[in-house]
Amino acid sequence: MYGDKALELIMELKRAAEGSLPAYNEDGVRQVLEEMSVLYDQNQADVLQEPSMTGGESLISAVQFRHTCLERNQRCLLAYLHNRMEMIKTMRWEFGSVLPPDIKNNMSEQESQWFNRYSKSLASYMRSLGEEGLDLTQDRKPPKNLFIQVRCLMDYGEFETEDGTLVVLKKNSQHFLLRSQCDLC
Repeated sequence: MYGDKALELIMELKRAAEGSLPAYNEDGVRQVLEEMSVLYDQNQADVLQEPSMTGGESLISAVQFRHTCLERNQRCLLAYLHNRMEMIKTMRWEFGSVLPPDIKNNMSEQESQWFNRYSKSLASYMRSLGEEGLDLTQDRKPPKNLFIQVRCLMDYGEFETEDGTLVVLKKNSQHFLLRSQCDLC
């Protein structure tokens, strides 16, 4: 029946394990596109016929039905591609700019190109933030505590906090400091 292959693509994505990307189903996509082409050609042929040759009401119903099938296939195909792009975007934030080989093998050539362009765009944006850039992929979840315990492994000397307090960082000493200040050390 019309639309079954498009629905299979959606179900295939739904069945995929969380955090994994199923292989790009090129055959399924091609079959859906071929079905859409056939439906379009049939509609074109029926519309170009003279209405007096065949029953006008049945012809209109058939054209409307095929058009609805075309729209459904288009929505399913776009949903399949959109969800794959969202999965790939999420994996960029999780894994960084280099994906594991098993995920990369499941991507189509166009998806690989999109991933590379997205990575370059994200890296360019992160470099433009602040003086030295800002890595947005780190610490994506908010910290549970504002203060962290710091143990000095070597003599550092005096460290001035943002509020002007001087902290002497000696070897094997422990201090509670704001997380934001420890990123600077």
